[in-house]
Amino acid sequence: MSPPEHFVVEYAINPWMDTTTPVDTELAVKQWEGLRETLTRLGHTVHVLTPEIGLPDMVYAANGAFSVDGVVYGARFRYPQRMAEAAAHKRFYAELGWKYATPVETNEGEGDFTYLPSYLGGVVLAGHGFRTEAAAHSEAQEALGRPVISLRLVDPRFYHLDVALAPLDDSTIAYYPEAFSESTRAVLRQLFPDAVIADEEDALAFGLNLVSDGRNVVLNTEATAFAAKLRSAGYVPVPVELTELKKGGGSVKCCVAELRP
Repeated sequence: MSPPEHFVVEYAINPWMDTTTPVDTELAVKQWEGLRETLTRLGHTVHVLTPEIGLPDMVYAANGAFSVDGVVYGARFRYPQRMAEAAAHKRFYAELGWKYATPVETNEGEGDFTYLPSYLGGVVLAGHGFRTEAAAHSEAQEALGRPVISLRLVDPRFYHLDVALAPLDDSTIAYYPEAFSESTRAVLRQLFPDAVIADEEDALAFGLNLVSDGRNVVLNTEATAFAAKLRSAGYVPVPVELTELKKGGGSVKCCVAELRP
């Protein structure tokens, strides 16, 4: 995670960003600390990536890379405002001693990639359509040695996979069908017949931008209806408030890059 010490909304690169809406940076840091403390209380170790001046979106740490089994497929951001973030993430993984694959294709890390370790022996789900190029999926497959299933996003409000789909455990997902093309919906129905289905209200409340450890599901406090669906499915919702960071188009998952050694 990377604290939002320099967080502002001074440009708009997704439909959620409004440069005329003021941001309370002090409150953003307080809410971010609440998320970090929640993850720590649930037993997770949180590493902190030092934020850099001039990179206000570094708080959305998920976008900086994607890792599987200690191998990292680096990010290559679509917009110039965020491009320098990739180098900061690369340095972090270098300090861990992990193998790093420098991308040629445009991709935004865990924003558009997620991993299900127990499904088909380990499979990557990958989004494209707005931020990540479809060609990055095959590049990631070569770098990580894991099969990649391509999913096409069609609604600009759900510009990253992680606002439209989330793993709940090692083989189960939740998703909002209308964020995807009709053919992609058919693929998801076939592969995940037992998925938790979110509706538009759930998705617009950033309910799918969550972090789950297989039991506890940390998600935005505004996603109350979706929290109830998760509870009915046997999970334990853990709500956190991230109103300020939502102004940049992200919530819980956007703030967390999961390390898979």
